[in-house]
Amino acid sequence: MLDHVSVGVADLERAARFYEPTLAALGLTRLVTRPATIGFGKTYPEFWINLRAGMPPVAPESGIHICLRARSTEAVDAFHAAALGAGGRSDGAPGLRPHDRVKYYAAFVIDPDGNRIEAVTFPSE
Repeated sequence: MLDHVSVGVADLERAARFYEPTLAALGLTRLVTRPATIGFGKTYPEFWINLRAGMPPVAPESGIHICLRARSTEAVDAFHAAALGAGGRSDGAPGLRPHDRVKYYAAFVIDPDGNRIEAVTFPSE
């Protein structure tokens, strides 16, 4: 259904230093670099960061939440660790989240601009 997503950032280089290792844990690499935008993906840019000069920090309760699919629980763990190592904040440690309809394994982080990013996988066990 979705082709790509983008998030606004106040400092493009700071955001790139956060997103490169964080997204690499999920198999996405930097594919496009332009003066005010960077695109990450596997075969085409699926995740963009866009410079929004003067942008105030995004409040966690703003509703911005992007969830990215991971191949395994190990990838979710690596995503979370990479994000924290690159200056992000944890908004939910990696773990199983059982719900009525489906159980899933996820981790939540907040990037340096306040955007909430999740990695999720659906273990078969």
